[in-house]
Amino acid sequence: MSIAQWEHNATQHAEPFSQFIRYCISRNHKVMRRDALEQAFGEFLAEQALAPEVEQSVRCLLHWAQEAAFDARRRAAAFAVRPRVAAWRYRTFQLASAGGALSEMTPQAYLHFKESLISAPDTDPSGVLELDFTAFNPYVHKPAGAHSIGRGHTFIARQVASQLFLEPDQGAARLTEYLAQKTVRGQQTLTQPQLDTPEELREALLRADGVLVSHSADTQWADVADSLRALGFEAGWGRSVARIREAMALLLDLLDAPSATSIAKFLDRTNVITAVAILSPHGYFGQEGVLGMPDTGGQVVYILDQVKALEKEISERLYKQGLDIEPRIVVLTRLIPEAGETTCNQRIEPIEGTQGAEILRVPFRHPNGDVAQHWITRFAVWPFLDRFAVDAESELAHHLGCQPELIIGNYSDGNLVAAIMAQRSGATLATIAHALEKTKYLNADLYWRDHEENYHFSCQFSADLLAMNQADFVISSTFQEIAGTDVNVGQYEAHQHFTMPGLYRVVGGIDVFDPRFNIVPPGADEDIYFPYTDAQRRMPEYHETIEEMVFGESQPGRRGALQDRDKPILFTMARLDHIKNLTGLARWFGESAELRERANLFIIGGHVDAAASGDREERDQILLMHQIMDNHQLDGQMRWLPASKDRRLNGELYRWLADRRAVFVQPALYEAFGLTVVEAMGSGLPTFATRHGGPREVIEHDVCGFHIDPNDGVAAAALMAKFLNDCAADGEHWNGYSQRAMQRIQSRYAWPLYAEKLLSLGALYGFNKWLNRDRRQAYERYLEMFHRLMFQPAAKRVKR
Repeated sequence: MSIAQWEHNATQHAEPFSQFIRYCISRNHKVMRRDALEQAFGEFLAEQALAPEVEQSVRCLLHWAQEAAFDARRRAAAFAVRPRVAAWRYRTFQLASAGGALSEMTPQAYLHFKESLISAPDTDPSGVLELDFTAFNPYVHKPAGAHSIGRGHTFIARQVASQLFLEPDQGAARLTEYLAQKTVRGQQTLTQPQLDTPEELREALLRADGVLVSHSADTQWADVADSLRALGFEAGWGRSVARIREAMALLLDLLDAPSATSIAKFLDRTNVITAVAILSPHGYFGQEGVLGMPDTGGQVVYILDQVKALEKEISERLYKQGLDIEPRIVVLTRLIPEAGETTCNQRIEPIEGTQGAEILRVPFRHPNGDVAQHWITRFAVWPFLDRFAVDAESELAHHLGCQPELIIGNYSDGNLVAAIMAQRSGATLATIAHALEKTKYLNADLYWRDHEENYHFSCQFSADLLAMNQADFVISSTFQEIAGTDVNVGQYEAHQHFTMPGLYRVVGGIDVFDPRFNIVPPGADEDIYFPYTDAQRRMPEYHETIEEMVFGESQPGRRGALQDRDKPILFTMARLDHIKNLTGLARWFGESAELRERANLFIIGGHVDAAASGDREERDQILLMHQIMDNHQLDGQMRWLPASKDRRLNGELYRWLADRRAVFVQPALYEAFGLTVVEAMGSGLPTFATRHGGPREVIEHDVCGFHIDPNDGVAAAALMAKFLNDCAADGEHWNGYSQRAMQRIQSRYAWPLYAEKLLSLGALYGFNKWLNRDRRQAYERYLEMFHRLMFQPAAKRVKR
């Protein structure tokens, strides 16, 4: 639907539309999302019958209105209409005696309208700080259509080529300057400083090719190094003559006629990244015994697997370039002195499966310098982060002996720290949100004060705005994470226009058409999560333990015992928090007589004993899970175990369950990517996963798994029951979904592909940052002002 069609329908059916608005006002509705609007419309129809064509038209209006606000005092409603992905229009409908009048609104006016509903009537909306980060957007080439969102590298390459092509002489001079100053670990690479003009560089390249043409393609750099150094060249062009000639030919083409393709390819070859810092401050970051701890889950697995893949790819690139340098990758996290049985109180921890990657832990410090001793929830880390960034930068420089070329942030806190460090050091900055809290809680921005004591959204949302706008590029696992679907708003898209009444108003926060966004899906560790059919790699030493885990007796710290061993198993594994919705799955199961008749439920998550948890939200979920099991008498059909911290055991558990024709369920209210979905499918389990977020892209519905709506447990349970019935009727039904699930993961979600793409992005965006370094000064000042005026005062209000 276009906005013109929406307006036409609203005008054509102004009277019934007005009736519905009056109905909402009479029920004291203030701000409602699309789902709530559609529900309210159903209730309205129960009282007020409409002609079928009128009903359909008004229903369509509400379907495309992502949000509506109702003001009884002004007798008006305002609508945020999203006619297509990432396209927003705002309209107000003023009630009249007969029908009403529709008019256009600016984003600012719409935000004012919402603010007036919860602020005092005499509040002056002009007294709130208004932010527009997009006013500083330095990008000339941007995606125009939604299909190009998340492919920012193609537009950055085009922009770089344009800068070099439109002013060819100046562009060639900038390339020459860039090469002349290029060093790695203090070692001059590519060219010597005396090749400081394009003319000298061209002449040297032609003479070098004259030297190289007489050598075989596999001749090594060492054999031609003296000749090339005499012409002004250093190592870094390639280890073999074939690669050296290819790289030099690319440069000659760039000097004469740069193109987006050639600039990206040349930088990928020569803009080497040798040192990477990865930030993940909150939670318990370690390799053993941390999974399932508060605030600790998929991101730990993600980062450890990422490190292994990056180190391998960097090593291969350095070898091919002829640079005998060891890659350095350091994960910077928080040191927790009172870390229980984990290793999080150790300053340095080598990362298993790597040649030299390490975890470097730096403590949080109070204002007086004292070290914070205990774990701190991710919602309360904000007062520590500014100092942590400075301390981490200092310890990293001492530990590495050099500055990292690439800094990668994770989650809101890690992204903020990474942004501070990159701004101070000049390193290329990549951010990875994993999940953004703003989209998890209904109207969390508008009613931020109601959440402030527990969640400190004034800090959270400010940190997200700062980091995302500071980033040179942003890594997303899926398109939906950025821009959602036709009917659902993306996580990043939700940060485009929003208001936090009394704090600030964002009229230009995040533009999802910004070319800094890139989709780079992760994979699963292929040494741990591999197909159940790969008999030679299976880990039978875990089978006895797994048998007891699944079919053991109920005992302290565990609950439930599966009485019928012959039933297929519905399995889920996740953190035990509200968003992961494990209690929702238990409720669906308990309320579905058909599903209970057909299957057992096996849940691994959190603690079973509330007293064992130090996390408030997890304790609430633990008590709720016990209540659900009691109410539905599930102890003989459901088994609930605390989180498993052994990844190899978890990998074999997936495969052991696949042997028994089990099914994996991921019932989250929202999931940014869904690493457990990839792990389960890659192991061979047909998977049912939330339709809200990344799993919608990972799973092809009714091909290798199924999408479920976590807000409709009845339908989800019915779909699972139908699948199990079909499997019982046809012995090959389960096998087909299992095979297609494994094929899907093997073809699309692999860590080597991820590492290759990430390092290519680092090379391209790093050069773009260097090329446009003078243009960024005003933008960075704006971000610094926001940091000091908004984030730091908010952080000081958080209790330490």
